[in-house]
Amino acid sequence: MRYLNLYRMKKEDTITMGKKGMAWMLVAGLVFGSALAGSYLYTFPSTAEALSRTQIIKDISPQEANSLLQKNKNNRNFVILDVRTPAEFKEGHIAGAINIDYHAPTFKEQLNGLDKTKVYLLYCRTARRSRAALEMMRELGFQEVYHMLGGIVGWQAEGLPTTK
Repeated sequence: MRYLNLYRMKKEDTITMGKKGMAWMLVAGLVFGSALAGSYLYTFPSTAEALSRTQIIKDISPQEANSLLQKNKNNRNFVILDVRTPAEFKEGHIAGAINIDYHAPTFKEQLNGLDKTKVYLLYCRTARRSRAALEMMRELGFQEVYHMLGGIVGWQAEGLPTTK
């Protein structure tokens, strides 16, 4: 078989090579070109990047939080997360909330142990600790977290109920 220099091919060479030869060269070129382009142009996202594309992280008002609670009353995949101290939690909290103390040395590990696919309503006293907790949850890959602005203070200011 004769070596083909594609840069110096003449019209006569393409005619003598025939339709079959040209078809094989075209197929080989497409396959090789696709393989090269695919390996250089597309890189797979890291796990964190892939998760961040699907994350819903949103600040909401106490009224919006109450609406979210009503919509998810019987939803087992909905979690109300209070990040205040246990003493603050005992003084009064939103019914059904679980308490994980933001100041606990194992706070981040406790967050990481939660199911990241569930929907969370997050709050604290005035939204300072919960804001920091929200950023941790974002980094840990939680998919859907609603952060209540104003915390329990804002909730109570709206006349919304708490329980002890």
